[in-house]
Amino acid sequence: MSGVASGLEAVLQKQSAPPVRRLSLDEGKLKNGLGQLVLTLVKLLHELLEKQAIRRMEGGSLSDEEIERLGTALMRQSEEIERLRLEFGLTEEDLNLDLGPLGKLL
Repeated sequence: MSGVASGLEAVLQKQSAPPVRRLSLDEGKLKNGLGQLVLTLVKLLHELLEKQAIRRMEGGSLSDEEIERLGTALMRQSEEIERLRLEFGLTEEDLNLDLGPLGKLL
């Protein structure tokens, strides 16, 4: 009889368990979320490249021509990031992820 009771108990527990939540896959939201993630990473890399360029300029390891080319490349990259941000309908704050106790990403 205890086998029947434990089987009945298992059935009752299964029925009272919360329903399984289905993942809602909205194509528009997925595209925008993925775009936000990728653009955030690209912006982070862009800022790291800018900081490295400034260090190299201040260190005197770049010629005037290299500084000019680097500045132009970084400016074009920044413009493209801005264009993509607008195309995805994102704000600047959308690209600045909150890392919890570490603070904001950018």
